[in-house]
Amino acid sequence: MAEPTFEEGRYLYCVVESADEGTVDDIEFSEAGIEGDPVSVVEHGDLGAVVQPCDSPFDSDDLGTVREWLLTHQSVVDAAGEAFGTPLPFRFDTILKGDDDAVSAWLADQSETLASHLDELAGHWEYRVGVAWDDDRVRDELESNDAELADLRERIDDATEGTAFLLEKQYDNRLRDLRQARKDDLTNRLRDDLDPLVSAFETMDSTGDVLGSETNEEVVQVAFLAHEENEDEIGRVLDDVASEPGVEIRFTGPWPPYSFAPELDA
Repeated sequence: MAEPTFEEGRYLYCVVESADEGTVDDIEFSEAGIEGDPVSVVEHGDLGAVVQPCDSPFDSDDLGTVREWLLTHQSVVDAAGEAFGTPLPFRFDTILKGDDDAVSAWLADQSETLASHLDELAGHWEYRVGVAWDDDRVRDELESNDAELADLRERIDDATEGTAFLLEKQYDNRLRDLRQARKDDLTNRLRDDLDPLVSAFETMDSTGDVLGSETNEEVVQVAFLAHEENEDEIGRVLDDVASEPGVEIRFTGPWPPYSFAPELDA
């Protein structure tokens, strides 16, 4: 696909609402953007677009470079959230063609939609929970509580080498199904217990962390959108889950609502 061309553009990180704190000039916000370029806030009315100048999309075959760009994108959106309150984040490499005047005109054109989404998200943040468990302990518990798994273990111990190989495959399949059922139970418990406290809940892929690490040991990962006033109560709910033997909880946030922001065209 041919790369879009333009002489001048603005890379768009997020849109913020500045009316509660006065004008953008009253708020200290100084961040370096992708490749160290300066980031600024272009205002229209109560809205501000957090942008940096660019003259082409950010595209590279080098995964390390892309990873660094993604981290910078997230860092700038995080900083905007701390300065202005819950931001409306945009996906990586969202670019508005033109100069600051074009950004201001876009804000004016989209003001009703942007203001509506910012109102919905006001005071809400994304939180993420990862659940890890002691895998040996879980396997022992499943073997103790499941007659079919226990029977297969006994038959493997008494079988010849060839028969044991086939039985071990049956054992592994049964163990995989039981582990999945236990993961589903944990996810459902989190969903049910947090339901009164959150506005939205999502199950995430637990095969890798947010940056694609292959060393992730968390068996359940969820993200949810919640008002900051509920943070303490959410912590107490998670403490209950973490009190189960062999279970560990990793709770991070507040984050800008990356997983729950609407898809918007720019």
